[in-house]
Amino acid sequence: MTQPSPSPVVRDVADRHRYEILVDGVRAGLTAYRDRDAQRVFFHTEVDDAFAGQGLAGVLVQQALEDVRASGKRIVPVCPYVAKFLKKHEEFADLTDPVTPEVLEWLETALGGH
Repeated sequence: MTQPSPSPVVRDVADRHRYEILVDGVRAGLTAYRDRDAQRVFFHTEVDDAFAGQGLAGVLVQQALEDVRASGKRIVPVCPYVAKFLKKHEEFADLTDPVTPEVLEWLETALGGH
C-alpha cells in the first residue's frame, strides 16, 4: 500500500519577506511581500517547475492571505497571481486595498529600484 503524500506546509519566512510552500521538506514555491505600515504588499509568486500543475500556488496564496487576515494587516495584490486569486476568492475582499501609483513607487524603492 502506498503512503499518501504529506500535505504541503506553508510558512512565513519573515526575515526573507516571503511565504514558502514545502512539499516533503523541499521548498516548492514562494510568494514574496514587503510590509508597508498596515499593508502586506504581495509582488511575486512562483512555483518550481518540478511542482507545477499541483495547485500549490493556490494553497500557498490562500494560506498566506489567511495569515495576513489573522495578523490584522491588509492585502495589496501587486503580483498578478495574487490579484487573479483574489478575483476568485471574494472572502478576502474586505481586507484588500487597491494597487495605486503610490504603492508601486514605494515598492520599487523598498526593493532597491531606481
